Amino acid sequence: MDRIVLNWLDRAVQQYKDKTAYMDTERSLTFEEADRISRIVGAFLQGQGAVPGSPVVVMGARSVYTPACFLGVVRAGCFYAPADAEMPAGRLRQILEVIDAPYMIVSRMFLEKAQELGFAGKMFVLEEILEQGDPESYDPGPAERMTDNAPLYVIFTSGSTGKPKGVITSHYSLMCYIDAVQSVLGLDETDVLGNQAPLDYIAAVRDIYVPLYTGASSVIIPKNEFAMPDRLFRTINEKGVTTLCWSTAGLEIAARLGAFACEVPQKLRRVIFSGAVISNKALRTWQDHLPETRFINQYGPTEATASCTWYEVKEKAEEDTRLPIGRPYPHYKIILLDEQGKEPAPGQPGEICVGGPVLALGYYKDPERSAASFVQNPLNTAYRDLIYRTGDLGKYREDGLLEFLGRMDRQIKHLGHRIELDEIEIAALQVKDVEECCALYDAEKSLLYLFYSGQATAKEIALQFRAQMPAFMVPRKIKKLDVLPKLPNGKTDMRSLREMFS
Repeated sequence: MDRIVLNWLDRAVQQYKDKTAYMDTERSLTFEEADRISRIVGAFLQGQGAVPGSPVVVMGARSVYTPACFLGVVRAGCFYAPADAEMPAGRLRQILEVIDAPYMIVSRMFLEKAQELGFAGKMFVLEEILEQGDPESYDPGPAERMTDNAPLYVIFTSGSTGKPKGVITSHYSLMCYIDAVQSVLGLDETDVLGNQAPLDYIAAVRDIYVPLYTGASSVIIPKNEFAMPDRLFRTINEKGVTTLCWSTAGLEIAARLGAFACEVPQKLRRVIFSGAVISNKALRTWQDHLPETRFINQYGPTEATASCTWYEVKEKAEEDTRLPIGRPYPHYKIILLDEQGKEPAPGQPGEICVGGPVLALGYYKDPERSAASFVQNPLNTAYRDLIYRTGDLGKYREDGLLEFLGRMDRQIKHLGHRIELDEIEIAALQVKDVEECCALYDAEKSLLYLFYSGQATAKEIALQFRAQMPAFMVPRKIKKLDVLPKLPNGKTDMRSLREMFS
């Protein structure tokens, strides 16, 4: 029985040692080379006195060396906290304050920025470690003593208080998740994953760990290519990418910029997307150009490792298509709870709650918030049965598939009526030539805003709303943007949009 992810790495080296594990546009690492780097980093940290079970911050570049460095931290018996150097310095300082790690490993290109963050621990340059390190001095003892419930990494997400939350994921939870995804996707050693997500984000864990589990390869696509349609699909073809696990924003940008007019991916067998509701126009563009490709819609929070439900899209997307988020992956349990903590009647909405061995260990150094979010299943009074309350609303359709209805905290009271802002967005996306949109509410002025991108006019949107929606749900402020601002994880930056209130 596999206990920790290093068991996967060891087996991959035995079976595929000369096969490429990770590649970017400049270099590649075989499984054996990635393993060697992990042992160099592990031995170095041990030589510095790293205490097993402690965190190590990794501020790595978007390169093959970063996932290998993650594995090196694990080799030392520690867990890693990835930090994206492109985040604002203030945000990085908040993360460093929460994690309070004794060590940071930083890529040379980010050293100057890292030195300006006021990090209190010891800082090391990854390239210098690799130049001077010795894999033969590595001691496997600390890793061999780790349990499957040991922390593997801490990934930071936004918090309602403005302070980032460090979600702790164990080896076992990650392994259950990868096993679940693999049972649906059916990847093998012939597959190549095209990585889009930042390496400090949950969507990247598939691209990092699926190769260790299956012998597949991952290519880390340069960030700037997602704004260069002529380069993006060329890289996908040059690297032989068969599988994309992207945010919906990544798919929408490629479709909007006309990537298919430049080149069509030749070997793409699977396109998996998550993070937000995809526009039907963008999905149809992908479907029309890739008729033999599987398209899978996913949903899931960081607190449950990653995506917990899936739905294979076999129908062609139309203007009024509303995709379900489907059914749970293996290892996941999904229940709905109403406001009284009971199971809602069939077809009625409830809060989506997730259970199973995939749940996070909690929030790092935040037991109060952990206790509030990871709670006893109120439907089970017989034994301990923790669930994570997502704060998302869903309902089961008649066919048994789960439908996402939006955030519970996206419900507002306007002119005496309760309104789901997500419902406004869904209505706006039905308007021809609306690419993306976000509905927000200015409670102080009692104004509904709709920000959108696309060729549609504000007048066209307003007319369709007035024809289909009650007057109190028609946005008073409809603002067109070239593109909606995005967070590093690809989701809409609502804080930036609120600053546009007028």
